[in-house]
Amino acid sequence: MSALPSDLEIARAARIRPIADIAAAAGVNPEALEQYGRYKAKIDPARLAAPAPYGKVVLVSAMSPTPAGEGKSTTTVGLADSLARAGRKVMIALREPSLGPVLGMKGGATGGGFSQVLPMDEINLHFTGDFHAITSANNALMALVDNHIYQGNALNIDPRRMTFKRVLDMNDRALREVVIGLGGPSQGVPRQDGFDITVASEVMAVFCLAKDLADLRSRLGRITFGYTYDRVPVTVADLGVEGALTLLLKEAIKPNLVQTIAGTPALVHGGPFANIAHGCNSLIATQTARRLADIVVTEAGFGADLGAEKFMDIKARYGSLAPSAVVVVATVRALKMQGGMAKNQLAQPDVAALEAGVANLRRHVRNVEKFGVTPVVAINRFSSDSQEELDWLLAWCAAEGVAAAVADVWGRGGGGDGGDELAALVLQAAEGPNSFRHLYALGLPVEDKIRTIAQEIYGADGVDFSVPALKRLADIERNGWSGLPVCMAKTQYSFTDDASRLGAPKGFTIHVRDLLPKTGAGFIVALTGAVMTMPGLPAVPAALRMDVDADGNPVGLT
Repeated sequence: MSALPSDLEIARAARIRPIADIAAAAGVNPEALEQYGRYKAKIDPARLAAPAPYGKVVLVSAMSPTPAGEGKSTTTVGLADSLARAGRKVMIALREPSLGPVLGMKGGATGGGFSQVLPMDEINLHFTGDFHAITSANNALMALVDNHIYQGNALNIDPRRMTFKRVLDMNDRALREVVIGLGGPSQGVPRQDGFDITVASEVMAVFCLAKDLADLRSRLGRITFGYTYDRVPVTVADLGVEGALTLLLKEAIKPNLVQTIAGTPALVHGGPFANIAHGCNSLIATQTARRLADIVVTEAGFGADLGAEKFMDIKARYGSLAPSAVVVVATVRALKMQGGMAKNQLAQPDVAALEAGVANLRRHVRNVEKFGVTPVVAINRFSSDSQEELDWLLAWCAAEGVAAAVADVWGRGGGGDGGDELAALVLQAAEGPNSFRHLYALGLPVEDKIRTIAQEIYGADGVDFSVPALKRLADIERNGWSGLPVCMAKTQYSFTDDASRLGAPKGFTIHVRDLLPKTGAGFIVALTGAVMTMPGLPAVPAALRMDVDADGNPVGLT
């Protein structure tokens, strides 16, 4: 039996159409299209023709991720291709991949098999340079802040109370804590500093929540980067550099247009992580897609406890949009792992392990229903799945009253029929009644918003706030920020803040160690457990298998 082709081999063998053709078919007028070579382009939303009624949004989420893989992006692409195959005008809205996981452990974010967006190698690497622009804007701000302090510090900034960090789009644990300004008076003012990964930057969050260029500039100006010696917040507007930062981002803010193997148009733009940030692609890209398509299929990072909750309570609030349906991706393999099965045993049929693991899926599905939206379970098929296991899982979903379908979009995507049954169920849900609501009211105190998420979504008994977090709560109240939504920073692997607790645990407490006001983005980040805003690389990074061949083609990229 011949080995299955890799995602990269499938992508390289695919027929890719000129991006101008994809744009024309999607209804993008030539004045709004800015090509980056033959197969990539940016769309200038300000130059689009007058919009038709906005299209519906289908959000793709998932069960809690495991090393077994769930295939959320693959399902997103395959579903969109199947909806297009059914005659619907469809567009995809995805996040851009970060080099951190691409070179680290998680891999790329362009889907897989015959359900990919192309050109996958370019998207997974430097793409159109958006992340570089965001990194540059973030670090330009900090260079200007430290220069201001060095040049006399007219704003009375306290270097000990800086809340903003430099960033790098790489997993580099050695940069979590650093000291800058060493070497004498001419080198600046020494202070403790550190780096976050670019996808955790508030500039990234601002970029992804801005409605347009003017809103981007306004939000950048509202970023609080530190405090004065009198403990008064200092913003980018106080420093007077919001215009310069906007200038660095003026091209990046335009959504990127690419295509799937089947030729479905896709906007890939922005990319905050969902475990340490809000986990959704840019609002500008989603709204642009809604102007061009009847149905927009988008995804939110990691499980529904993270990305989907943040989509509902942060992105949907700021964008005044509501998902018409939510797809929860699950796999037999991942559910068996949630039930306690070891990764090296997952190829063995085991309905008992599957039955033990479905509690995780149940909690995610019930959580989606709390937002007033109909969930649909997509069972992403792997070749190792037995028919007995698939039948059992379908029967379990039916008993739970949840629509579900097996999707074979890795092997039968690309315009094939592998996602047709799923697409039919999603259309039925999207066209049915919808009573979308947010989980909490903005008028609640910050600690009550956090407790609501912890208890309603995670299933926690309560929340424990550290002494620093309690002090920060007082600061938030004093500075008038308590009306902002909450962005939980939590491990993606568990409903708890302990990555080792799988399934659907009960009898636990969420530990909030600190609160970070993101006044430009417009939310409060709650840091829980040991979650890091600068990840590290694994013992065997994916980079070790990457190379280029003699013709300059990529090798080992997934």
